[in-house]
Amino acid sequence: MKNLPSFLFAVLLFALLHCWSGSEASDCQYSKNHVAYTITVDKSGKGNFSSVQSAINHIPERNTRWIRIRISSGKYNEKVTVPARKPCIVFEGAGRHLTSIEWGDHQDTSTSATFTSNPDNIVAKGITFKNTYNWGKAKITNWRQAVSARLKGDKYAFYDCAFLGLQDTLWDENGLHYFRGCYIEGAVDFIFGKAQSIYEECVISVNIGKYEKESKGSITAQKKEWPEYKSGFVFKNCVINGTGKAILGRAWGPYSTVIIYNSFLSEVVDPKGWDAWEYYGHEANLTYVEANNNGEGANTSMRVSWLKKLSSNELNKFLDISFINGNEWLDKIPTSFN
Repeated sequence: MKNLPSFLFAVLLFALLHCWSGSEASDCQYSKNHVAYTITVDKSGKGNFSSVQSAINHIPERNTRWIRIRISSGKYNEKVTVPARKPCIVFEGAGRHLTSIEWGDHQDTSTSATFTSNPDNIVAKGITFKNTYNWGKAKITNWRQAVSARLKGDKYAFYDCAFLGLQDTLWDENGLHYFRGCYIEGAVDFIFGKAQSIYEECVISVNIGKYEKESKGSITAQKKEWPEYKSGFVFKNCVINGTGKAILGRAWGPYSTVIIYNSFLSEVVDPKGWDAWEYYGHEANLTYVEANNNGEGANTSMRVSWLKKLSSNELNKFLDISFINGNEWLDKIPTSFN
């Protein structure tokens, strides 16, 4: 479609989506022939919109059809929020080294995120989400929670994306989520939340050594709160590297669950591995598992005594895509656009 002024484009988009929409559905639909509709964002003015937020603002509420927001290369200095009533969006950048969304809020964890997504059914490809607070400083004297992305909805998939920050980089807050080929960098609790997520073929990079060589970082802070609650982080075929030292995780919740499988762990991993944090004396309720890993940091001989060992059947329940019900929704993500 040729580029149109944003107002005229919004009117046309509303008309198209209104014609498509019937009753509100839990899964997103295609316009026709399994093809998703596309709108474009370009900083130079060559797209339908010049900012990511303006493109989101012009998508009607209760949309039930997949829409792609294609974002041209460039650094988009803006704070982006996807409202709860705007599901079924594919954010597609030009590649995580070319397209980035950056902001530097840090006053409060709940409001600091550069990218906040509230609805269900969201996909992102080839984008960097970055919180710039304290980034690149020689030494940090004021550590603050500064979130790059806050993910609140269900059925999210991220491909070839990057999440950059220092403390609380990626708030994997709630829902079923899948990350593939992503790069996640931080220093303290930089993957945290109570979502039920699989991270596959991702690079997890600790950066605390760039800022405080004597301090120890922590990669995950998983918050499973009840034994029957479906929650946990699974890292498959990943690489854990970086600078400095960090534990693999500490328990933000009383049933905190993290699985690390078939991954490379560099010397950045502290030999202790894990921390019960506020749940000392209740370590039996925590599920921290390392299996089939390699690298200098994969040596478990000095790990905490309560590191869990699972049978093959127990472990496979976490490793299979059915852990996030991915067999029911991942194949429904659109691959064709117009």
